[in-house]
Amino acid sequence: MSVLEMKVPSPGESITEVEIATWLVEDGDYVEKDQPIAEVDSDKATLELPAEESGIITLKAEEGDAVEVGAVVCLIDTSAAKPEGAAPAKTEAPKKEKKVEVKEVPKAATYATGTASPAAKKVLSEKGIAASTVKGTGKDGRITKDDAVKAVPSMGTQPANGSRGTSRKKMSMLRRKVAERLVAVKSETAMLTTFNEVNMQPIFDLRKQFKEDFKAKHGVGLGFMSFFTLAVVRALKLYPDVNSMIDGDFQIKNDFQDISIAVSGPKGLMVPVIRNAENLSFRGVESEVKRLALRARDGQITIDEMTGGTFTITNGGVFGSMLSTPILNPPQSGILGMHNIVSRPMAVNGEVVIQPIMYVALSYDHRIVDGRESVGFLVAVKEALENPMELLMDNNPTKALEM
Repeated sequence: MSVLEMKVPSPGESITEVEIATWLVEDGDYVEKDQPIAEVDSDKATLELPAEESGIITLKAEEGDAVEVGAVVCLIDTSAAKPEGAAPAKTEAPKKEKKVEVKEVPKAATYATGTASPAAKKVLSEKGIAASTVKGTGKDGRITKDDAVKAVPSMGTQPANGSRGTSRKKMSMLRRKVAERLVAVKSETAMLTTFNEVNMQPIFDLRKQFKEDFKAKHGVGLGFMSFFTLAVVRALKLYPDVNSMIDGDFQIKNDFQDISIAVSGPKGLMVPVIRNAENLSFRGVESEVKRLALRARDGQITIDEMTGGTFTITNGGVFGSMLSTPILNPPQSGILGMHNIVSRPMAVNGEVVIQPIMYVALSYDHRIVDGRESVGFLVAVKEALENPMELLMDNNPTKALEM
């Protein structure tokens, strides 16, 4: 018998631990070389784990287990022949039965019938839940630690009919890390938000005039993101403090603009980075946004593609958000929130005119960005979006959109 030990590869620098999110095969299955056998979560992305050789697989970790990089997660018997017809035997089935028996061992503890174990009491006390309100699943109705962990506070008298079901699911490592960072942002930065509104009519007019030719020529649509990205690049050059970050007692200023674009992926929010956006044209931005968004959606985005970034753009408008306060993407000092576009009455040359209006929001770290810079930055973005012909296209839209 020849057995290969499959170890967790390193997903990227500084990552020492991953979590088994989903096994894509079962214990005892025959797997082909390079076949995806598991999805693993790191604190930055979800990655597929391919089989290193063909053979019968034996799983050595459960879904939800946190395992160190380099740890053995499965064995592959490479000497096993590929089965024909019938599904391969589940060689580990008896072991699963043993696991069920082992779970029963703690239930034999010597505490009174119908009461909570010491470990369960501690958990219930921390939650502020009375043991009398919890139904035990242990021997003779005893309350186990698992019962206490799953217990939720009473929500009053429940109705006799109607669904009252709940579900419990462990958050992915990516989601837990995002949650940890969001809490850290609120406690470790002096985050403030300033708002403004943008008349999108000039961009509407340009897109109506050029979008068909643009798509035919470049193979990508002329969307709003290229206008916003290039407007942000211009504003960052005018207000470099917004493009900087704090490192201890030092301020790091960047002479390049790496723009992070927040996108919604299957495993949660991901923020791929458009590198050196200051060197890109409308076509360049649209192509890169499409490429990164597709990779994020398909779960193919890499750690390197989401590392770094000097400023973030997030578009809640695609989900219908009218106004929101975007939260910083540390260690960056600024994030621009886009919102939905709504036709609203505006005063134009002394007359009330219906125009497509978008509210925009800039959240910034006040420790490093003052009010003058933050307001000036957002006004610069507004000016570029309302005057794209002059400020983003150098009064030559045909040339700007052909590049």
